[in-house]
Amino acid sequence: MTPAITVRNLRKAYDGVEAVRGIDIDVARGEIFALLGPNGAGKTTTVEILEGYRHADDGAVDVLGFDPITGGSAYRARIGIVLQSSGVYPFMSVREVCALFAGFYDAPRQVTDVLAAVGLTEQADTRVRKLSGGQRRRLDVALALIGRPEVIFLDEPTTGFDPGARRDAWEMISSLAEAGTTVFLTTHYMDEARVLADRVAVLRRGEVVALGSPASLIGDRGARIRFAVPGSVDASTIATVAAAPTTIDSGVATVEVDDPTRALHALTTWALTNGRTLDDLEVLRPTLEDVYLELTGGDAS
Repeated sequence: MTPAITVRNLRKAYDGVEAVRGIDIDVARGEIFALLGPNGAGKTTTVEILEGYRHADDGAVDVLGFDPITGGSAYRARIGIVLQSSGVYPFMSVREVCALFAGFYDAPRQVTDVLAAVGLTEQADTRVRKLSGGQRRRLDVALALIGRPEVIFLDEPTTGFDPGARRDAWEMISSLAEAGTTVFLTTHYMDEARVLADRVAVLRRGEVVALGSPASLIGDRGARIRFAVPGSVDASTIATVAAAPTTIDSGVATVEVDDPTRALHALTTWALTNGRTLDDLEVLRPTLEDVYLELTGGDAS
């Protein structure tokens, strides 16, 4: 099947400084694709080019068979956009704003259906100015969905949400993909990308430095075993027992291992044999955030 989004050798510079340096991306139809990267990595520029807000200097971009710049109203009718911040008529009710936006499309979704999808049914008659921050964000998503988009762009959709509201938003985004909508997501929350995205691309200084599923990016990186150091045991003793590099900081030992099962067996056997306990014992697997920080080299987020 033809991808929903195809990007080839995308380039964009501002005053001679390259913000995007030859990006290649394919996004399948019905996929949730997350674009990650620190501030200044080129995320916003890339998304704005895909949305048709900004011209590329070079390369080819295709979204649903359209060039976003020349696609006009036919293109805009098939996409939905949720910007980082937006402003809608504050003195209209949620229902009225949705009905107004529905009038821009030939075959819009029913307003009641959209409000139910984003969890705003109880706020249908509430004035926009009285909505909480999270509720306004839900309204932004509702307005993006009203025209039955085939592709929806979500730019930091859960910024400012409390944990409960963020989980609700994740369920809503997942349901969009299950219904066949392609979701192109930017986020600074690594747990959000891990839970939602089928694949992620990590940008650093305008280039894609990693592309794949969250699980594939984490790969077979080793684990860390941590525990409170028992008594006066030093790092070299623990390293010998575990057969793995060990450091001790503030009384906590960290053992870097490829096979945590074998190392754990050796450490617990040693502790039991010598009458010691390994308090606060935990095994830490690498996370998407660990991989992200490694790939972006500590660039500011």
